[in-house]
Amino acid sequence: MSHLTSGTASMQGANLSAVTEFILIGFSTFPHLQLMFFLLFLLMYLFTLLGNVLIMTTIWSERSLHTPMYLFLCALSISEVFYTFAVIPRMLADLLSTDRSISFTACASQMFFSFMFGFTHSFLLTVMGYDRYVAICHPLRYNVLMSPRGCACLVAWSWVGGSVMGLVVTSAIFQLTFCGSNVIHHFVCHVLPLLKLACGDNVSTVAMGVVLVCITALLGCCLLILLSYAFIVATILRIPSAEGRHKAFSTCASHLTVVVVHYSFASVIYLKPKIPQSLEGDTLMGITYTVLTPFLSPIIFSLRNKELKNAMKKTFLSMLYPEKM
Repeated sequence: MSHLTSGTASMQGANLSAVTEFILIGFSTFPHLQLMFFLLFLLMYLFTLLGNVLIMTTIWSERSLHTPMYLFLCALSISEVFYTFAVIPRMLADLLSTDRSISFTACASQMFFSFMFGFTHSFLLTVMGYDRYVAICHPLRYNVLMSPRGCACLVAWSWVGGSVMGLVVTSAIFQLTFCGSNVIHHFVCHVLPLLKLACGDNVSTVAMGVVLVCITALLGCCLLILLSYAFIVATILRIPSAEGRHKAFSTCASHLTVVVVHYSFASVIYLKPKIPQSLEGDTLMGITYTVLTPFLSPIIFSLRNKELKNAMKKTFLSMLYPEKM
């Protein structure tokens, strides 16, 4: 009897042994498409970097763009570059490698930075909505409400808020005990796949808390943006001329489009129904927010904003033909 008890205890100890590394399954479920995915995602990543760097360079070099709206756009581009850098290079490396292991610390770091820059992005979009609200609804007070110091504080608090969200989510997940399988059915260290590997009595509580915090932050930002645009639309409708209404709304078009894309794909990740789904489906859904949204953002801002588009064209040509500019 004592031998049976000791044998059972040793088996439990083995099952509860600490996990020191994880294995990211990623796109290994698409073995024949990995090279195609690598080339596609690499091109999208390089285009995302080029677009955002071009936006930042243009805003920095053009004095006419030294306004709060473009300051926030520059900060948004910076957060987007860092977000993609935290996720995509590792994903590209895994597409070409047979060793997809990632250390416990590296996994925690990836989760922290991806959530930090992801939520910073959401907070900056909210700040940009407030900026458009002040510009259209309170134009005479715009220079006072959106002073350089005030804008710097809004950007700083967006980054602080993103850092706090990243720290809260990561510390909550990685204080759990991981036992048994160490295989993450995703291409990134994401919350839901990691929760499936955790064991203990507090897993459901932590899961509920993390999801609640994330959804509250995203919905809070979304509601503030909707409130800003409700006042904006009410103000625009009071403008007597059609030309005036079009001019006022055109300053919001690019931001509103990016907000729709951002929250549409974010809702796919955080608000999807809890129904059985294939691992391939989860992986492809993750791509929409991780790769596609950052790819579309600079395209939308550069194409829907005439002033920025012309300035970017000038900057790009000066980079190609410096002797002619």
